[in-house]
Order: sequence, then C-alpha cells, then structure tokens
Amino acid sequence: MFWGEFTHQLDAKGRLIIPARYRTHLGPGAILTRGLDHNLVIYPQNAWRAVTEHLNQMPITQASGRALRRLMFSGALELELDRQGRVLIPTYLRAYAQLENAALVVGMETYLEIWQPDNWRIALNDVSSVLAAADVQALGF
Repeated sequence: MFWGEFTHQLDAKGRLIIPARYRTHLGPGAILTRGLDHNLVIYPQNAWRAVTEHLNQMPITQASGRALRRLMFSGALELELDRQGRVLIPTYLRAYAQLENAALVVGMETYLEIWQPDNWRIALNDVSSVLAAADVQALGF
C-alpha cells in the first residue's frame, strides 16, 4: 500500500504535499502524530485503531506505557487534505521532527513516516547496526 520515498518542501505556513499515490489509501480520518524516532507518522483510520487498541492495553502503572501513550496521543490530530493534497503540520509537530523546509515522506506499508531528510539518512545508516545486533532469524528472515 505505502511504499517508496518522496521529498517535498514545506510551504511558509507549514503545509506539506502528500504524494498523490498515497492520498487514496489514507482515506478520511487519517491521523498524524509523533513517531518514536523524532519523526512524524500518518496512520490511516484502520491502522490507527489498531495502534490505539494496543496502547490502551498497556498498564498505566508502568512508566514506559504512560510515556508511549503521552507521546502518541498528545500529538495526534485528524488530517485534512486540501484540494492540492497538502496537510498542515502544526508548529509543535514540526519542531518535534525538526522539519524546516524539506520533508521526506516514506511509505511503511500500512502507514507513512515523515522525516527531516538528514535524520532519515542517519536512521538508514543505523539500520545495519540495529539488524546486526538483532536476531534476524527470529524476525522470520
């Protein structure tokens, strides 16, 4: 569903063009929120429901569960695409993801990530070290 990388510029108001190939898969009710790696994430409504169900099952007595709920829910907002396929990214989310001019929209199969381009390159460079430390066979590969 969501594959590939697309670089777009943010306009002066903080609007970002969502690539046309992604727009039809987002549908109404898509949610924008903070990601785990100082990026942003856009979930279609069905994927967001799965995320919220998982988050709501985490015990609030555990600090990590509370922290993850705070990160995801406090930043969440329902997206509205204008006629040109742009979304307004609020200042607090742009600051969190360090977005100033350019943004990279990355497809992750069931959701989208939005990255500051230099941070995306750093994350990609870290992939091999993360995978080397993980048991890739346990991941099914």
